[in-house]
Amino acid sequence: MDKSKKSLDPHECTMSLGDHLDELRARLILALLGLGAALILCISLGKIIIKFIEMPYIMAMGQQARLQSIAPAAGFISYMQIAMIAGVVVSSPWIFYQLWQFIAAGLYPNEKRYVYYAIPFSTGLFITGSLFFIFVIAPVTLRVLVAFNKNVLGVDSNFTFDSYVSFVAVMMLVFGLAFQTPIAIFFLHKTGLLSVATLKRSRRYVILGTVIVSAAATPGADLFSLFALAIPIYLLFEFGILLSWLSDRKKVATVSN
Repeated sequence: MDKSKKSLDPHECTMSLGDHLDELRARLILALLGLGAALILCISLGKIIIKFIEMPYIMAMGQQARLQSIAPAAGFISYMQIAMIAGVVVSSPWIFYQLWQFIAAGLYPNEKRYVYYAIPFSTGLFITGSLFFIFVIAPVTLRVLVAFNKNVLGVDSNFTFDSYVSFVAVMMLVFGLAFQTPIAIFFLHKTGLLSVATLKRSRRYVILGTVIVSAAATPGADLFSLFALAIPIYLLFEFGILLSWLSDRKKVATVSN
């Protein structure tokens, strides 16, 4: 048999469990090396990064507002935490590349081409989700919380540096990962695991699941933060259905021609 034809046989394209584990180890090492390099860069640029993430706080509290540190090591721990989160964001193109390359290693040749579309799209959505929180959600959330403290509880809002950094860092990651929804939907559809009809029928369950996931991802936050995460996730779910539907229409049009 011609070797070039044999290589296209789906049964010849599968990997053993050992091969998958070797591939996973290699991709993890490469991803961690990239994250380590980004972390070193972000530690050296820590002051600039902190000024950036303080923007929602300044917008909510005024130009004269300053975060406080009330524990000896709180500032250092928070500095390293935000450097780590910033390192994840900066290295996300490399990390997503390694993730999708690992997934591609277990796919058939006709499925692997979707991975190359997914890599830049995943990166863009992750960064968009993180920035969406910083520039859109965080300022409004902080204003709501400050107004509640003042008008309902009658107390002043003096946030500490470590609590604010923890809140922003976690929510940046949550929003960045939540924005991966359309990629996941499209990929599951193209690999034949979910049809467009099945996705449409699951809408009511997705709405409930989105609210539950958002509540779990925003513990201790206000209702605005919960729905500010739940609504974009559901809209991105619908966007994933739209992408899948357009792909099916293109495939039908290609076959008919």
